[in-house]
Amino acid sequence: MALIAQAPVRISFGGGGTDLAAYYRRYGGIVVSTAINRYVYTIVSDGVFDSQQIISADYHTFYRRPLSENLIQERTLVWDGDLALPKTVLGYFGVKTGIDIFLASEVPPGTGLGSSGSVAVSMVAALSAWLKRPMDKGEIAEIACHIEIDRMGMPVGKQDQYAAAFGGLNVITFSADQTSVEPIHLDPDTLTRLQRSVLLFYTGQARDSANILRHQWNASEQDNPQVVQRLHTIKALALDIRDALVDGDINAFGELMHHSWLNKRQLVANISNANVDEWYDVARQAGAIGGKITGAGGGGFLMLVCRPEAQPAVTEALGTRGLRRMDFAFDFTGARVVSTDTKVRSSTAPAFARE
Repeated sequence: MALIAQAPVRISFGGGGTDLAAYYRRYGGIVVSTAINRYVYTIVSDGVFDSQQIISADYHTFYRRPLSENLIQERTLVWDGDLALPKTVLGYFGVKTGIDIFLASEVPPGTGLGSSGSVAVSMVAALSAWLKRPMDKGEIAEIACHIEIDRMGMPVGKQDQYAAAFGGLNVITFSADQTSVEPIHLDPDTLTRLQRSVLLFYTGQARDSANILRHQWNASEQDNPQVVQRLHTIKALALDIRDALVDGDINAFGELMHHSWLNKRQLVANISNANVDEWYDVARQAGAIGGKITGAGGGGFLMLVCRPEAQPAVTEALGTRGLRRMDFAFDFTGARVVSTDTKVRSSTAPAFARE
């Protein structure tokens, strides 16, 4: 038997940083984000031998352990190719039989689109279905958060897991007691204009988001007045961003994105750098309204809000500096099992999955 599950990655429009527990447990957090149609895949199949194996296409590595050995519970601050995260997910489910797990994503890792959270969500969705333990999207998201934040001690927020599990364009609210997901319902014309106005450019630079987020976490936990005040402002701007979207005002949305980025890049060191600032300025001079570096910052994708008539000039200006544009659309399905084939076994998986 083989099973394939997928979970989308996301782009965050506003409120990033307020989804860290060090902040939202005291003040409440709000993030406006959308899932996009670039996915992380988990393929689960019967193990050929009495062993468990995890293969990562993105990190070009694999892990294997005989069933006679105990699965080690990994604790680490980053998933840097050693497969600590997928091993911890596998350990959470207590799988006792032979199993092969193959992981692959449509975006490079470490590029600010929440792919780590999508890996966790994709694996939770796949293993819950494989083990016939039905879960709704909220349960999938919360288990993924528990594994990354509580079990592994990763200094990450909760927006990535919820965005990946639920899909769609949402306002996600965080408090000490619960996390809630409220879809933003746009009329078809506004949704089309929004999707055509948001651009992603790959900078070619991965970044250590854990280090940036750890600084934000510590500053929030220590009640650093400058950091906390900027997060208050970022949260307020997230609500304004939601309102601009609901009103169908794409220009106001872009301007609010710009003001939010100006605040975010002053939160802690390394969120931005000289290259990022130059690219952003070049894009604005070419006609972009606003934008940000995706995720915690430092690299990854440059996300821009840009009127259609200015997009060729922006694309050319950034292209001359080595940035590549990636097309995408919004995703409204979230995590799901996309294929179950009882006739396929791991021994018949594609060659690239076995190498």
